[in-house]
Order: sequence, then structure tokens, then C-alpha cells
Amino acid sequence: MTGKEERAQKREGDYHHALRKLQVELVKLQRHLIRRGERVLLIVEGRDAAGKDGTIKRLTEHMSPRDTRVHAPGKPSDVQLSQWYFQRFVPFLPAGGEFVIFNRSWYNRAGVERVMGFCTETQVEAFFHSVCPFESMLMRDGLYLRKYYLDISRREQANRLAERSRDPLKQWKISPVDEAAQDKWKDYSKARNEMFRRTSHADAAWHVVRSDDKKIARLELMRDLLDGFSYPGKKAKLTAASRSVVAPWSRDLRLSP
Repeated sequence: MTGKEERAQKREGDYHHALRKLQVELVKLQRHLIRRGERVLLIVEGRDAAGKDGTIKRLTEHMSPRDTRVHAPGKPSDVQLSQWYFQRFVPFLPAGGEFVIFNRSWYNRAGVERVMGFCTETQVEAFFHSVCPFESMLMRDGLYLRKYYLDISRREQANRLAERSRDPLKQWKISPVDEAAQDKWKDYSKARNEMFRRTSHADAAWHVVRSDDKKIARLELMRDLLDGFSYPGKKAKLTAASRSVVAPWSRDLRLSP
């Protein structure tokens, strides 16, 4: 084995060791939430190929199947298009003791729907006026809301989309939206920046995760998530996230251009 291979093997071993420790902490947290009947909603957003699916898979891998749900919104039906926008998401909100993850969310309206022309600017403005009061209402009712955005560079996205097109096990991920991701890069950046400015609020701030390195991004998101809760047996040293990888959004935070 060459020195390069040995270093790669050690990095992989270190990753799995850290992942297991954090997954143990997640189990502790969930047991505490279930006992108390708490409700948690985790929103995970990001560009195509930013690593949302892999992050959610590792996060939920050892959590209770009965008390953990992942909702990935699909194309709205004709009935849903006629409803109040948030109505389609309400049935999937957590009940007591549940930990729910939205793999994309109502923020589709500020991102992919806006960029791809699936909604009007009037609808986008209506969303911006409603989303912060809506989230604050949920949190006043006792729901814990956490919002994460996985931020990927243009070059890394291009590499991952190319890999996806070659991998026969990932063909289900390919869509017209994926195909437009690179061509509409600047439009997505502009939409993302406005979304942060108008929807990161005191009750539910956005946290941005630099995700060019998938494995580091997964670990640091888990650390940051765990750090935001108190629970019995918490190992605080394990939950100290690197602010160079994950940090609350601010106007000064550097994002992929």
C-alpha cells in the first residue's frame, strides 16, 4: 500500500469513527425528544448535487424509524396548486415525539420554482411576506425548527452532476431541473441570496454548510444540530462545530458566487 493510500484509508476510518459517535449523540437526543413529546422539523436545502440526500441518510441511519420521517416534496397536484401555498406542507409537520426532515421544503418557491419559472413573481412576493410569520407561529406553538443550506461551488456541482449521469444507480436523480443547474447558476445564486436576506430571522435563522467535501459537511451539520439542543448525557466536546464549515447566515458570510 502506498503512502497516499494509507492516508486515504486513515481519513476514511477517522470519518466513520466520528460519524458513529455523532450518531450515538443523535440517538440520545431523539430518546429525550420522544420522552418529552417534543416536535422537531429540520429543513435541508441546497442546489442540485449539494449532498442533501447523503447527509439525511447518515443523519437518520440509526434514528427510530417509527418516530423519524423524511418528506421530499414532489410536483404539486392541480388541487394543491389551488390551495394556500403552505397547506400542502402542513400534513407533514411533526406530531409529538417526531423528528421530521424536509428534503427541500416550502423554500422551493424562493429557489427552484422561481428560477425555473414554475411560479409568478407575485407568488414569490406573497411567499416572502408570509414565510417568516408562518415559521414564527409554528415555533410559538412549541415546534423546534432548524434550517440548513448546503452551499456547493459551481465546479464541484459540475463534477457531481457528471458523475451522476454516468452512475446507473443514480439515474433516478436526473431531471430537467438538474440539467439546467449549471446554465442557471447565477440565477440560483441571486435567488439564494435574496432568500437568506428575507427569510433568516430571529426565530429561525439559516445555517450555511460548505459542502464541497461531503463527509466533512455531514459531520459538521450533525455537530451544529446537536449543539442547539440540551439532552441528558450530551458530550459537548463532540458537538462543537467548525465555524469555517457551518455558520449562521449573515450579510458578511462568504458564499459560492
